[in-house]
Amino acid sequence: MNNAHAVVPKSPVFDVDAMLGDMTVRIIVCCGAGGVGKTTTAAALAVRAAEQGRKVVVLTIDPARRLAQSLGLGHLDNEPRPVVGIDGSGSLDAMMLDMKRTFDEFVEAAADPERAAAILANPFYQSLSSSFAGTQEYMAMEKLGQLRSSAVVDNRWDLIVVDTPPSRSALDFLDAPRRLGSFLDGRFIRLLAAPAKAGGRAYMRVLSAGFGVFTSVLSKILGGQVLTDVQQFVASIDTLFGGFRERADETYAMLKADDTAFVVVTAPERDALREAAYFVERLDGDEMPLAGLVLNRVASTEGLSIDAATATSAAARLTALGADTSAAVLRIHAQLVATQDRQRRLAERFTSAHRHVPIAVVPTMPADVTDLADLRAIGQALADG
Repeated sequence: MNNAHAVVPKSPVFDVDAMLGDMTVRIIVCCGAGGVGKTTTAAALAVRAAEQGRKVVVLTIDPARRLAQSLGLGHLDNEPRPVVGIDGSGSLDAMMLDMKRTFDEFVEAAADPERAAAILANPFYQSLSSSFAGTQEYMAMEKLGQLRSSAVVDNRWDLIVVDTPPSRSALDFLDAPRRLGSFLDGRFIRLLAAPAKAGGRAYMRVLSAGFGVFTSVLSKILGGQVLTDVQQFVASIDTLFGGFRERADETYAMLKADDTAFVVVTAPERDALREAAYFVERLDGDEMPLAGLVLNRVASTEGLSIDAATATSAAARLTALGADTSAAVLRIHAQLVATQDRQRRLAERFTSAHRHVPIAVVPTMPADVTDLADLRAIGQALADG
């Protein structure tokens, strides 16, 4: 157990290696608030699993280049790319979600070429596939479904590790696909297609039924041709897709299956721990399989055991004696101890309310993650708990 685990001494330890070695676990979903290290954690888990013999693909949502560089790749895109340098008998592929490309592939696979071209050129579709709230989360789940199907059909992978989108709220990952699916399948948007089916009089009936505010908002987003664009889009997909909401529900069911494991990633900060608490409670309420929580970037005081007050006092005496370098070391130690004490208080609020949640503690790393060796170090810290 690493020194940083002193921050949560009463919590059960999250056995990361047991999870990675369990061949019945086929999907690991790393989730949590933005900025807590989800992407790096997902990559470290993927590297460790591959080096323990698993055939792994990691799907990241983070557009930053640092992950590609740390995996030894020039760039990541919507197709899995092999990672070179994995030790052991396993393998690792990595990819980054291209939200619009995934939606385009969905259209191209489901439609004949002429209808697909009409949909892809439609301004409403272009906005929907690029910027509508919930589309990224929906497409992340669509890509996960594609990867899961590939893993089953050709046995290409036996483990999929998913880094969830950097949403404003961690819960957006679970809620947004259903919201978007309901929007695309809802009566509201179907009524907007009425003019395309029933002529101009239906158009007037739609407006008179109270849709003016909605169409005004869409007009501001998409321009003056919004109604025509929406009508053409809905008419194109009306008999083609049949059930966006049902697809979202199927993916939701996949996430609840026994072969899925959720890993909540957080940091010892008030807002991040609050998001983690919401997510843990949501997973429990929806009976989704929570494997454990990663408490990331925890201050470590390895090597010295004196408290902050003693270190500060000793630093003052050493400064008076002219030993400035030693005094500076003690002041840094005092700051670390004070930080660890603050983190412990915050973490204990979480653990007191969620005593059943296993926790792996990862200390703050001395430098940014730049290569496979750094990811291995994080993976080892995760395993040490």
